[in-house]
Amino acid sequence: MVSKILSSAVVGVDGYIVEVEVDLSQGLPAFDIVGLPDSAVKESRERVRTAIKNSGYDFPIKRITVNLAPANTKKEGPYFDLPIAAGVLSCMKMIEPHKLKDTILIGELSLDGNLRSVNGVLPMMYSAYNAGVKTCIVPLDNAVEASLVTGLTVIGIANLRELIAHLTTPTIEPTTVDIEKLFESSVSDNPLDFSDVKGQENVKRALEIAAAGGHNILMIGPPGSGKTMMARRIPTILPDLTINESIELTKIYSVSGLLANRNSLVTKRPFRTPHHTISNSAMVGGGRIPRPGEVSLSHNGVLFLDELPEFHRNVLEELRQPLEDGCVSISRVNGSVTFPSNLMLVASMNPCPCGYYGYSEQCTCTQGEIDKYLGRISGPLLDRIDIHVEASAVNYNDLENKTGTESSAVIKARVVDAHRIQQKRYEHDAIYFNAQLSASQIDKYCQLQSAERELLKNAFDRLKLSARAYHKILKIARTIADLDGQTDIQFTHLAEAIQMRNMDRKFW
Repeated sequence: MVSKILSSAVVGVDGYIVEVEVDLSQGLPAFDIVGLPDSAVKESRERVRTAIKNSGYDFPIKRITVNLAPANTKKEGPYFDLPIAAGVLSCMKMIEPHKLKDTILIGELSLDGNLRSVNGVLPMMYSAYNAGVKTCIVPLDNAVEASLVTGLTVIGIANLRELIAHLTTPTIEPTTVDIEKLFESSVSDNPLDFSDVKGQENVKRALEIAAAGGHNILMIGPPGSGKTMMARRIPTILPDLTINESIELTKIYSVSGLLANRNSLVTKRPFRTPHHTISNSAMVGGGRIPRPGEVSLSHNGVLFLDELPEFHRNVLEELRQPLEDGCVSISRVNGSVTFPSNLMLVASMNPCPCGYYGYSEQCTCTQGEIDKYLGRISGPLLDRIDIHVEASAVNYNDLENKTGTESSAVIKARVVDAHRIQQKRYEHDAIYFNAQLSASQIDKYCQLQSAERELLKNAFDRLKLSARAYHKILKIARTIADLDGQTDIQFTHLAEAIQMRNMDRKFW
């Protein structure tokens, strides 16, 4: 007898449907799994056999053949334990086949028959919904995550006995979740605030513009000027995630197994701070089974690289494609996957190895050492960073100033207003921030009058800007205009944007 059970697996951050075919036939006892299974899938034989026996059922002493279709796609992970077990039980007439019609089963079995949670449930549920599946049976710990996909009936079960009992007489209530309520219950507990920062008004202004438009930013300055301190406060001024952004981010964290709580969405923009010893694959993703790297874990959020020149040169060069395309493509022998990486890069660095070049006579570096240090940041990578700003040393009067500076809440209010303008403007363009504008969209949304065009032409010729820098300036000017509540880009907006692309000329 043959039974067919629907299941699902993950490639990259997308799910796809797998049909699990189980056949019981006469012959020498055997348990074979075909359909390009990896080691974890092959080991399902022992988990399924032991879980069925320890759940109080007889395991058939027959020839069992399991086929995972499509057979030309590599199957990885423990997702198929539950559907294989259900297929065996269906062939034994313990589960009526029609009870599993239009139903997907996913889960890893323990030896005592209990179900363990698996990674990547959310993207698998989206693939099930798109395939027309009506019901999903998943481990109890994954039930809330699965129910984030509206339109599916999600049943969370704890063990095999519950599965058979529910399919015989439905007793388990479907799991539901209110996504909007999850957002409302998400309270920020970040104790950091921009009111703690003394001085550095130009840097705070640049960070506000970067947060409002999703622009990449590089801060250059001596040690102790507050670069890291300000960077760590960026999450306090970022606009809140939209529901669509949150779903995108939760899919990535689900696949990576990094959901802190499987019963919740990722409702805050990520702020990732990798150490400078990070490898290429950890930064952009990779491995034998490709997994998202830091650039994808920072999707819709911030990737902060402190002491930028200390990162390996080849790691930094890997950032060029994600920053330009908003995605990472990883190719392996078995195929290729694409991970999203629409992020805001925030980097900080000193002007030289000792940190004081151009700021103090304490600098002991030779010109050769300075050139070698700055040379670790290539021109193409520097050109992809929208805003370059100088963080000068803080003077004593600023530190002693007791009058309060602007709080994060005040700055965030302006950032949110600017973001709201962008959301309305781009509601039909599938983008969220000015930094994501394409060349054709720049021509549409960043039009200049004659005086502004003349200013930009002079800056382009005198500063020897690239075409990419030209587009970056227009995007920044668009964001400044949005912060100012203006429909058109004015002369002052463009002048301020040009200033933020000129810092690299001082050092490089």
